[in-house]
Amino acid sequence: MSKFDPSLLNVTYFPPATPFKPVDERKYTLTHSDMTGELFLTIGYCYDFDAINSKFRDEVLAEWKPVMGQYTLSGKVYITNGEFDEKYSMIRYLIFQKEIPLALTAMVYGDQKFYQNYPWLLDSPIYIQFESSFPQYNQYMYYGTPRFYLTTALQERVV
Repeated sequence: MSKFDPSLLNVTYFPPATPFKPVDERKYTLTHSDMTGELFLTIGYCYDFDAINSKFRDEVLAEWKPVMGQYTLSGKVYITNGEFDEKYSMIRYLIFQKEIPLALTAMVYGDQKFYQNYPWLLDSPIYIQFESSFPQYNQYMYYGTPRFYLTTALQERVV
């Protein structure tokens, strides 16, 4: 996993979303700059489609959803819908798998005030859907809880 650097995280709220609301349908759009290493997190009622590079599709999207009485942070990353060949799709899949922990750390760290108001969400499960037309890369995986990513980020910051 790439090391999380809080100084490279830029957080924007799409009004009417704030650090305190909403819970239902709270959406995260995480993009980055390959040149600077900066991470750009948008939090709102909708995804920040303007921030997404339609050519590279290297964003991570997530949202809070109620599932059988418990909130789940449900994310997705785009691998391919047939425009990339199998070899390139495998590379994309492996890169996303490696970088998802960094992306989740940025999302949780960037929304700390939200968790101060909804601390029970720190123990909610996180699932990521890898979207691909190739079955071997079309996966749905468990990635722990927000508490793990926030704790890790805060410990690294202190050290």
